[in-house]
Formats: sequence, C-alpha cells, structure tokens
Amino acid sequence: MSSLVLILVAAWLSGLTAFLGGLAAWLEPSRETRLKREITHGIIAFGGGILVASVAFALTPEGIKDLSPLVLAAVFLLGGGVFCVLDIQLARRKGSVAQLMAMIMDFVPEAISLGAVFGYNPQLGLLLALMIGIQNLPEGYNSYRELRGHHFRKSAILISLFAISFLGPLSASLGYFLLQDRSSITASIMVFAAGGILYLIFQDIAPQARMHRHWTPPLGAVVGFMVGMLCHQWVL
Repeated sequence: MSSLVLILVAAWLSGLTAFLGGLAAWLEPSRETRLKREITHGIIAFGGGILVASVAFALTPEGIKDLSPLVLAAVFLLGGGVFCVLDIQLARRKGSVAQLMAMIMDFVPEAISLGAVFGYNPQLGLLLALMIGIQNLPEGYNSYRELRGHHFRKSAILISLFAISFLGPLSASLGYFLLQDRSSITASIMVFAAGGILYLIFQDIAPQARMHRHWTPPLGAVVGFMVGMLCHQWVL
C-alpha cells in the first residue's frame, strides 16, 4: 500500500468514528434517567479531556518547535478570537453547535497536518490519526445529542456526520500535496485550531459536563486526557 493510500484510509477511518459516535447516540434508550444523564455528562467531559490532550500533545508541540514566540502567540490568540466571534454569532441566532464546531475545527487541521507530516514523520502522523479517531467518537455522540436538542432530524444528523468523515481524506490530501515542505504553515494551522478549541472547551463544553450535586462526570475529562497522554507515550 502506497503512503498516500495509507494516509487517505487512516484519515477517513479517523473521521468515521464521529459517525459511529452519532450512531451510538441514536441507538441509546430514549427514556431519561439519572444514570443516563450522568453517563452523558461524563461522555461530554471525556470528549473535553481528549480535546485538551489533543491541544497539549498533537496541535501545539509543532508550533512551539517551528514558530517564533511572537507568531506562536499571535496565531494561538487569533484562533481563540475567531472561535469567540463564531460563538457569539451562533448565540445571537439562538443556537449552539459547540460540539460540532470543536469536532470539525479539530478534525480538519489535524487531518491536514496528518497528510503533511506523514511523509517525513510517520510516528507523528500515526499519533494524529489515532487521537483524531478516539476524540471523534465521543464528539460524534455529543454532537448528535446537541443537534437533536435543537430539533434537527435524526437522519439528517447521521448523514451529516457520515459526510464529515470525508473531510479527512480531503484535508489529508491537501496537506500531502501542498504542505509537506512547509512546516511553518502546517504548525500555524495546528496552533490556530488549538486556540479555538481551547476557547470552546472552557466556554461551551466544560460547563455542559457539570451536574448539580453530582461529582463523578468531570472524571471523564481526567480519563479523556489520560487516554490522549497514553496515546502520545505509546506512539512517540
């Protein structure tokens, strides 16, 4: 199997897990119970923990290595600022799709980076593919529930999540053909996404993980970060 085919397959499979997460949310029992709510909040926290690990271990290290301090800070803050503006606009339209935004804005730059780095650093490419796949599973689950809360049709949500999986090979192809020898641009894309994702974690995702007078759901964030940390240690 050629390296390009391997990259495209890995990028698509890592995106397909978002659809599998949405499918799991569709198949779950509809009756609301305290245990179900606690598990759901724990899954939201788990997704947040994975995103924090992604920022810490996959997105920012390349920027720290390849960008000057001024550019690093500027791009990171720009990412947070752009996501803040998008969040404000969504709130004004009486909607919030933070989980879906975080998933797409994490998935696309990581898939671009996967294609860009796989040729000269297969281990980092493998780490990105693995972390994308793991984090997209709870994000797909949470996105499904979030969109159902805004009365989107079930079939439309599942079709959308399946369609999003194809952003993986598309983005990876872009990175493979255009960015293999442009490490500073690749690093800037990753750092921009990291700033935006960190904003969404603290503005929208982490508050949803909390339950009044329930203390265990936030442990999902600890587990999520642990999974990301172990993936980093195992691959690199």
